[in-house]
Amino acid sequence: MISLKVNGKWYELDVPADTPLLWVIREQIGLTGTKYGCGIAQCGACTVHVNGQAVRSCVMPVSAAAGKDVVTIEGLSPNGTHPVQQAWVADDVPQCGYCHSGQIMSAAALLAVNPNPTDGDIDQAMAGNICRCGTYQKIRQAIHRAAALKAAGGGK
Repeated sequence: MISLKVNGKWYELDVPADTPLLWVIREQIGLTGTKYGCGIAQCGACTVHVNGQAVRSCVMPVSAAAGKDVVTIEGLSPNGTHPVQQAWVADDVPQCGYCHSGQIMSAAALLAVNPNPTDGDIDQAMAGNICRCGTYQKIRQAIHRAAALKAAGGGK
């Protein structure tokens, strides 16, 4: 049995220790906001937070997350009030939208440690997230907006 805390709720899971965290989140717990993209930690669609750090859940064994605080897109802000979520809507960032839960999780992790990132900081932090629609300029714009919202006390 593996004890896993996801979005503030504890789960006791009878799964092999090497099962990717992504599949446990999606198949065992039933949270489908975290997406499968490549399975080799190259696209970022599966990004979640583990103890506040952005990680690729497709390659992280569930045993490595045991006892840690895992946050998925559903737990970032259930009502969409996180500054990054607000900025994503305000700037109309998504096109197909498939990558955006991972993009948002990476952006939120960046702003948690760097409340006023430069374009270079954003590019570096977001480099592991691929958007096949190419909305990178809007993503950067939204991260700057989210930083301003956060600084002004807006959102979660």
